[in-house]
Amino acid sequence: MSTRVLIADDHPLFRAALVQALDDCLEDAEILQARDLPETLVTLDSREDIDLVLLDLHMPGNQGLAGLASIRCHYPAVAVVVVSANEDPRVIRRALDHGAAGFIPKSSGLDEIKQALDTVLDCREWIPAHLSRAVAETASTDEDIQLSEKIAALTPQQFRVLAMVADGRLNKQIADQLGIQERTVKAHMSEIFHKLEVRNRTQAGIAFRRLELVDPASRV
Repeated sequence: MSTRVLIADDHPLFRAALVQALDDCLEDAEILQARDLPETLVTLDSREDIDLVLLDLHMPGNQGLAGLASIRCHYPAVAVVVVSANEDPRVIRRALDHGAAGFIPKSSGLDEIKQALDTVLDCREWIPAHLSRAVAETASTDEDIQLSEKIAALTPQQFRVLAMVADGRLNKQIADQLGIQERTVKAHMSEIFHKLEVRNRTQAGIAFRRLELVDPASRV
């Protein structure tokens, strides 16, 4: 049986490196590609047989850990490995807390990428050797652990509603976009408030925004 891998990254050269590494690691692999988060989610919706997603934290449409949390919420059976130029141990620790199976730096050479993929496909967690100690010494904060647990408790539809609330959408706008009734949105909001342990839309939006990360490439 072939292994199906989705490469979700907007950089063609890095996608090509991942394709080459996968070709070397797997004799019979089906490799799909997506250039932004919306295309990634559409692909996952249309292909229930995908085994692994290689996810760029900062590709278009992604909001740091929000894309990872969304995939883990909607497709819990799919393994997700984060690929990023952001090698901050705190970011890696948070990604692992939100369900990532590993982390591949974009500075990795082909041999290291192949080693990472071999490890993850063997159902083991991968962190590069030069970062493993720093990540191990970076303790998860109680706040991050609680947030990851609360986000994981949301249903896929509740996660969609929360993302739209954080984007400033009103209940009517959310209902129209999701094709549901406004009272259904209100019911979802009640559950979201309960699961996130917040009192209002502003606090819910702030909780979601905590998933965002600054892209190192965007810094001057």
